[in-house]
Amino acid sequence: MRRGLLSDYFEGVAVKRLSAVEADPERSHQHEFQGGHIRKLMGDDDRLKFPARFIWLSDEQEGITEDSVVSWYDSRRKQPHRSAEYRLYYYENSITALMSEGDTFFLAMRPDGSALIIITRKDSTIQSQLIYLFGLDEQPDLTFRVKEIPEDQSSRLDFAARYILDEIGIDAEEPESEKLDMILEQFGSVFPATAEFSKLARDSLKDVDVRDNADAALMAWIEREELLFRRLERRVVADRLRAGFLADAVPDVDGFIAFSLSVQNRRKSRAGKSLEHHVAALFSARKLKFERGAETEHRNKPDFLFPGHAAYHDEAFKSENLTMLGSKSTCKDRWRQVLSEAQRIPHKHLLTLEPGISENQTDEMKAKQLQLVLPASLHTTYREAQRSWLMNVEDFVKVVQAKQS
Repeated sequence: MRRGLLSDYFEGVAVKRLSAVEADPERSHQHEFQGGHIRKLMGDDDRLKFPARFIWLSDEQEGITEDSVVSWYDSRRKQPHRSAEYRLYYYENSITALMSEGDTFFLAMRPDGSALIIITRKDSTIQSQLIYLFGLDEQPDLTFRVKEIPEDQSSRLDFAARYILDEIGIDAEEPESEKLDMILEQFGSVFPATAEFSKLARDSLKDVDVRDNADAALMAWIEREELLFRRLERRVVADRLRAGFLADAVPDVDGFIAFSLSVQNRRKSRAGKSLEHHVAALFSARKLKFERGAETEHRNKPDFLFPGHAAYHDEAFKSENLTMLGSKSTCKDRWRQVLSEAQRIPHKHLLTLEPGISENQTDEMKAKQLQLVLPASLHTTYREAQRSWLMNVEDFVKVVQAKQS
């Protein structure tokens, strides 16, 4: 199997904005879409029923998933004198019950013949991310837009694509698995401390020089650690599954649930901590003066404070020479937390790895004097109107250097 291509996971996608009738089956007494525009994606076979996983995703809450089926049929199959009229029929479930007019409907076909159906709110961050993932050029309207996923390097999975696949519950396989196993050999099936793991990732990339390009170095470190983590995680989970979940010959349901939750929690907590470790290593390599978690007012502790605690609490030190940086691997709605973390610094900075944050969110950030900082390679996941405002990591480093010179 080829690795690292979107075509390994999807054959094609169709997307549209839901009309009032489509979003409210009670009004129309129908649960279907006109299929003319998606015929090249679905084919000409009549009366097909295939498995579909429905996913509801929003920016404010965890995703909801339900497995169901959908049907593809020609509504005029008994009228041979008329041209075919294909329709996609779905069965009502907990996800379709959440649909509203204006929501975005993604239909993605998998290589195994199943479908992934994703519903998102209009103009949400997750909608922007899916538009980027599938390489769609236009924002969805009331007519299906269809795109086949090519089996070539144009569908190569970058960091942002793997991030978004994870959001919809798909683990991308790790490339270079043999090389990763050699790096991880010293740990066996035990996770090291996060700081040690992050250092391992950096040390395994001897040719990366943070002095040349802060953005490229940071992304190289983060991507290497992500791949190492997923590889070690697979090993740990596989060993636990082989051991089984039995207590005195009785299935240990509580033990299985607890282990599953521990896997998810480790993923979430590690991502944020590893980003902080790598960013701190970058700032140290560039000779910046900073402190992590230095206390400001009301026991707030910004992730990074420049030049540090003593300067911040020295009233004689000019506030325009102070800088604070929040660090969040994903923003969601948590970005507002940084707004109150340093009252002497009205213009704040926030570093994130989240691709394609919605324009509504970035407009609010600008209004709150919060500057978003992202590695340069992630800027392309944002709409063109947002990109001129975004700051990359190298430019942030230069801003702090200028204040400290």
